[in-house]
Amino acid sequence: MRESAPMVDLYADMFELAPVSLWLEDYSALKSLFERWRAEGVRDLRAHLRGDRARIAECSRCLQVLRVNRRTLQLYGAQSQDELVANLHEVFRDDMFEQLVEELNALWSGRLGFSSQTVNYSLSGKRLAILLNATVLPGHDHDWSRVLLAIEDITERSRAERALRASEQYAKGLFEHSPVSLWVEDFSTIKHLFDEVRARGIDDFRTFIDVHPEFVTRCMQEIRVIDVNRQTLTMFRAPDKSTLLGALERVFRDDMRAHFAEQLVDLWHGKLFQQREVLNYALDGEPVHVYLQFSVLPGCEQRWEQVLVSLTDITARKKAEAYL
Repeated sequence: MRESAPMVDLYADMFELAPVSLWLEDYSALKSLFERWRAEGVRDLRAHLRGDRARIAECSRCLQVLRVNRRTLQLYGAQSQDELVANLHEVFRDDMFEQLVEELNALWSGRLGFSSQTVNYSLSGKRLAILLNATVLPGHDHDWSRVLLAIEDITERSRAERALRASEQYAKGLFEHSPVSLWVEDFSTIKHLFDEVRARGIDDFRTFIDVHPEFVTRCMQEIRVIDVNRQTLTMFRAPDKSTLLGALERVFRDDMRAHFAEQLVDLWHGKLFQQREVLNYALDGEPVHVYLQFSVLPGCEQRWEQVLVSLTDITARKKAEAYL
C-alpha cells in the first residue's frame, strides 16, 4: 500500500528539518563490488583493503549520495548538496581510513548497518568529531539501494572529554609525585556508625568511647584505603601498595589508637579538617614521626566517602629535639 501524499510530505519535512545530519545514499554499486570480490576469492575484506588503499577509494566511488538535509549543509559548511558532493574528498580524509575499513567490513559480514565514532572535516577544513549510525532501510536489504546515515556532531563533547582526561591525568600526577605521603580514604562507614550512635540519643561522644573502646577499634577497621602515592611507599619502606595495605596493623599501632580516638572526637564535633603529630611505623619496624593533616574532600561532607590524609615525615626533627 502506497503512502498518501500528505504522509510523504510529512516524512520529507521530518528528514529536512531533523536536528541531526541525515544522508540518504545508494550502496547498490558497493554490494555489486563486494559480490565481484567474493567471486574472485576474497575472504578477508580487512586484509584486502589494507593491502591496497586504492580499493578503499574504489569502495567510496560506489557510494551515491541521493539526498542530505539542511543540518548536513550547516555542519559541513556547504551552500548546496551539489557543492558538498563535489567536495566529499575534503570531508572524508586523513585519519578516517581504519574506521572506514571497519564500517565496510560490517556490511561485508552481513550486517545491515553499523555505528562508529570517527572524524570528518567541514569544507573549510574544520575537524569534526562525529557519531555515525548507518542502516540499510527495510525493503532494500537485497540490493542496499537505500541506506540512511545519521551523523551527530560530538566535537565539543569530545573536546570536553579530552580536557577532563587531561585534568584527571594532571591531578593524578600531582598526587603520585607529591613529596609528602598522601592517602585517599573512605570514611563513609564511620559516618554511618556515627549516625547510628546519634540516633540512640548519645551526646557525650568522649564518654561513649571511654565506656565502649571497641567502637574506636571498629572505626579503625572500617577505614577503606582507596589509594596511596609513591612517597607513602618510600616513607613506610613498602615494595608496593598491596604489601603496604596488607600490613597496616604494623604501621598504625601502639599509641596510634589514642590519636585516632581524638580524631574521631573532632569528627563528631564537625571538624572536617584536622592537624596533629602522630607516631607510625615503617614495615621494617622503624618509628616514623609524622605531621598528619586530615581533610574531608569538598562535595563529600555529607557521607565522608573521600578523605585526603597527608603525612609529612618529621622524624629527623624529632630526633634533633631529643638530642637537644
